Amino acid sequence: MITRRKFITGTSSLAIAAALFNVSDFGLMPSALAQGGPSAADLLAAGPLEEQSLGKEDAPVTVIEYASMTCSHCATFHIRTYPELKKRYIETGKVRYILREFPLDPLAAGAFMLARCAGKDKYFPLVETLFQKQQQWVVNPPIPPLLALAKQAGFTEQTFNACLSDQKMLDGVQAVRDRGSQKFGVESTPTFFINGKKFSGAMTIEDMAKAIDPLIKS
Repeated sequence: MITRRKFITGTSSLAIAAALFNVSDFGLMPSALAQGGPSAADLLAAGPLEEQSLGKEDAPVTVIEYASMTCSHCATFHIRTYPELKKRYIETGKVRYILREFPLDPLAAGAFMLARCAGKDKYFPLVETLFQKQQQWVVNPPIPPLLALAKQAGFTEQTFNACLSDQKMLDGVQAVRDRGSQKFGVESTPTFFINGKKFSGAMTIEDMAKAIDPLIKS
């Protein structure tokens, strides 16, 4: 379990990077996934926090991404692939895209908390900024550069600290992560489910097109 003490200690003392925290240290439970994988209906069922999504709800294809904000492979996807995915598929009504939190360390959890605290309209813009600037704030110490980026999204130091002290929010982010691990078999980031089919790793736009285009045509 992520406790407030562990979170605050993790985000304010030593260098915070994925190398300092592995999955087992962060309290992930073994998957209880049934053989054959989760159904599309199970994947789309309401989770512990409000879904963060873009695109038409009735789009023929749904892409669910489980990501960690401190994951370099996730940053690669969001910098290189996501803009074209958004332009080619999400904005044209072909794909509904859902981002779910899967923090691999306390700093990643904190970054997701800030994105949620920023408000629904600012969630994705702040997530994209944090991925683009990842090398600036996944450092020792992380709080000053993270605060500077948060201020660009409208935070004050007071609201920044209040957000990172919100145990209910932290519990919710953890619950999203634990559901992904235990129910859907997510073991690494990024992990994608495209109409229920699982893909792991930073997919290129060509990879995504190979998975998405046949589903649109069918």
